[in-house]
Amino acid sequence: MFNVTTKSIRWAGNLLTLETGKIARQADGCVLATLGETSVLAAVTYDKSPHETADFFPMTVHYQERYYASGKIPGGFFKREARPSETSTLTSRLIDRPIRPLFPEGFRYPVDVICTVLSHDNENNPDIVAMIAASAALTISGLPFEGPIGAARVGFRRGRYVLCPYMSSLNDLNDSPEERLDLVVAGTQEAVMMVESEAYELTEEEMLGAVSFGHSKMQPVISMIKELADEVGRPPFEFSVPDLSAVTGQAEEIGLDAMSEAYRISNKLERQDAIAKVYESIAEEIGGGDRNGASVAAAAKKLEAKVLRGQAITDGTRVDGRNLTTVRDIECEVGFLARTHGSALFTRGETQAMVVTTLGTGEDEQIVDALHRNFREPFLLHYNFPPYCVGETGRLGPPGRRETGHGKLAWRALRAVMPHSSQFPYTVRVVSEITESNGSSSMATVCGASLSLMDAAVPLKAPVAGVAMGLILEPDGSYAVLTDILGAEDHLGDMDFKVAGTRKGVTSLQMDIKVPGITVEIMSKALAQARGARLHILKEMAKVQSSVGEFSAHAPRIRSMKIPVDKIREVIGSGGKVIREIVEYSGAKIDIEDDGTIKVASPDSEALDKAFERISSIVAEPEVGKIYTGKVVRILDFGAFVNIMDKRDGLVHVSQICDRRLRHPSDVLKEGQTVKVKLTRIDDRGKMQLSMKRVDQRTGRPR
Repeated sequence: MFNVTTKSIRWAGNLLTLETGKIARQADGCVLATLGETSVLAAVTYDKSPHETADFFPMTVHYQERYYASGKIPGGFFKREARPSETSTLTSRLIDRPIRPLFPEGFRYPVDVICTVLSHDNENNPDIVAMIAASAALTISGLPFEGPIGAARVGFRRGRYVLCPYMSSLNDLNDSPEERLDLVVAGTQEAVMMVESEAYELTEEEMLGAVSFGHSKMQPVISMIKELADEVGRPPFEFSVPDLSAVTGQAEEIGLDAMSEAYRISNKLERQDAIAKVYESIAEEIGGGDRNGASVAAAAKKLEAKVLRGQAITDGTRVDGRNLTTVRDIECEVGFLARTHGSALFTRGETQAMVVTTLGTGEDEQIVDALHRNFREPFLLHYNFPPYCVGETGRLGPPGRRETGHGKLAWRALRAVMPHSSQFPYTVRVVSEITESNGSSSMATVCGASLSLMDAAVPLKAPVAGVAMGLILEPDGSYAVLTDILGAEDHLGDMDFKVAGTRKGVTSLQMDIKVPGITVEIMSKALAQARGARLHILKEMAKVQSSVGEFSAHAPRIRSMKIPVDKIREVIGSGGKVIREIVEYSGAKIDIEDDGTIKVASPDSEALDKAFERISSIVAEPEVGKIYTGKVVRILDFGAFVNIMDKRDGLVHVSQICDRRLRHPSDVLKEGQTVKVKLTRIDDRGKMQLSMKRVDQRTGRPR
């Protein structure tokens, strides 16, 4: 019934297997990839008729995790997988980025790539398995895919690179001094296509070495996919790249001078208006209105790219007049919002990020119900890109894939310098509002977030800055690496290479390219150029660091204490009764962890003192010879009971109330009266015996 084909190799310490022919046989290409006991099914389908009017390649990549893969039932009321998680969104982007440039220019057939995690061993990360499965499914589908690609995760431990380290070793990357890198690299047999990483101040040489290591280690995977395709690959899809030479020549004759003139305008919005008029004139003279509109638009775009790229290659000048290595003018401002805990406005040219930091308690930590484990995240960074930041109208809605991806990139860049929770026991949320954008808003977010965190008095290990590098690569091999790219240089160039880090080293690196791979020489030059730019930006940021604010009066103060684990139940009380009473009495927030750590938070120091005093009285052990202040709770014929430690009472015998003989304790005491007592004895049953007459009731000193 089934015609199953299987290929296997030993890779990354496990057996990697590709299987096709049994599952989803109606898809154009389907591969089940398994590494260890982690399995991902990748299915590829495509429409047989193109989108004639589309000016982009309509490919959609979906990565979806099924909780049954690790033997879990989803949380929430409905108990089923709902909208894509952040991990699913980021992995979908991770798969999309290296395969999209490997389709021919002008290919407009809709393609779906759906990757589903079917089994997860909680050690081998399914994102790498999904990338390999998607590459294999595309390669056997018959589509004009110029792959296959391979993928690898690279760690850096004790000065050595590690291929596909287990997830357990990377879960607490921020807490482990040995684990300093989590890098994903994808590429073809010849060149690197994509890099995504979180690093802990590695040098540029170490980062480049990690990329080269990963690219070399993925070669056996690429060879295995080729062997699979040789056996079961579908007949090639008949597609020829549209010949636009004639219409491109016409567009150049009509609009070259006007386009060149438009690209001498440094202001973004004015330049865009001028370019739009050139597009309109070309469409009117060639297209005759809407007729053949997609071809005309493509020809006009080629003309625009020729003008922009020609300036950089020929004379080393940019759209805004800069040379290839100059960073745009920078303005930094901190503490400009009165009620926030920390704020910064970072402006670089026509890109601006307004970044706000909020400090919270343990109650504010994000609870993550992940496929491989559940955990709490105390550091959050969110990125918003409203339409007004580029002078456009549009619909506001939930974060899209781009916003999620840019926010996570900035999060990775800053996580390496965040203080440990034992040093700074706060939940930290950073929000970046992009108020202007003309290239590299994610790196502006990194810079602004670093300033905003320092303004909130978060003790960062070091300030972090980021810059985006671009590339113009010509068919003859000539190239130009561009520092701090504009939006047009990103759109019409060949690379978007974002590098963030401290003065000491790199903390995050992300690379996307639009050509079939780049050389190590180009990457090395881009990293070196980025380092110079990063140091310049850090120098500009340092000009305002002396004016960063102190701890905000509106932020919660958090103090912590450690109690014996067997005392936790006493502090919480039956059904949480005791802790609710403490919160109501003091007005502070209280978090109790399983190891006995108690964090008390409040903007009011008096509230902190009240809560600490009450908790201390519950967990403290009585000490013989110590003097306590207590309250008379009951009077009997033979003495009075005094509460000295929350619910703990001791007896003051009538003979120990005062020096003279009393007829009855009520002669000098009444219920509710505050007295000072000395603990004189604790008997075998834990009963406390107290004395008032051994303490000066006025001064509290022993007598």
